[in-house]
Amino acid sequence: MFIKGRVIKAINFNWHPECFRCHSCNVLLDSGFIKNALRPFCKECNMREKSKYQNQIMCHECSTPVENDMIRFKGEPYHSYHFNCKLCEQELNSNAREIRGELYCLKCHDKLDIPICSGCHTPIDQERIVYALGKTWHVEHFACAKCEIPFNGSKHFEKRGLAYCEAHYNQLFGNLCFVCNSTITGDVFSFVNKSWCVEHFSCYLCDELMNQKTKFYDFDSKPVCKHCFEKLPSKIRSTILKANDTKEHSKSIFSWIKDK
Repeated sequence: MFIKGRVIKAINFNWHPECFRCHSCNVLLDSGFIKNALRPFCKECNMREKSKYQNQIMCHECSTPVENDMIRFKGEPYHSYHFNCKLCEQELNSNAREIRGELYCLKCHDKLDIPICSGCHTPIDQERIVYALGKTWHVEHFACAKCEIPFNGSKHFEKRGLAYCEAHYNQLFGNLCFVCNSTITGDVFSFVNKSWCVEHFSCYLCDELMNQKTKFYDFDSKPVCKHCFEKLPSKIRSTILKANDTKEHSKSIFSWIKDK
């Protein structure tokens, strides 16, 4: 009915002063009220009402429990029916997707061609996208497969479809030095299925360090420099040369891998 005289405006409605009462105990709210789920309550009734739903998720819009079809928008829980799709304007359900501050139904979202993170399988709506391993990633989800620490733009190593930090790549797949038995992190000398650090690749007989330009021979699967080779008995030299079929060792058996 029409209101004549004093009017109370509250919760998007107009009230006769004598009609503005607590939704629960019906006491007049002439000394103040608390809004809860678009309803007026006195202080005591509001506390009792809140305690009913203490362990339940409350909708950020209407302050009532969310039991089904909940969506999170800007970090807050809502009943999905409070929103409509940005494109088709249909009422949303729990399958809604948030992209750059807007909500879309699943059908419209799929039409946007938004890249999906291979780590969390959710849309990447940030400006920064990592392209690696033939996939797309959130920056914070592109991480070492072993320690799970994000690379954040640092160097990574790929192996069998996975990415690793340098430490764990070397630990899992790196070459171990034949002399010191440590993972080789720099240049690698490989010879007859063995590997050496730069500082440990030396002649088996004289311990003189050798490099990628040093001429050496395979003496019983051990590298021997040219100087020591020439000191060996002629019969042994002939046997070695016959086995190697060359005066300098074949590149197919020896390799030098420079650290990148």
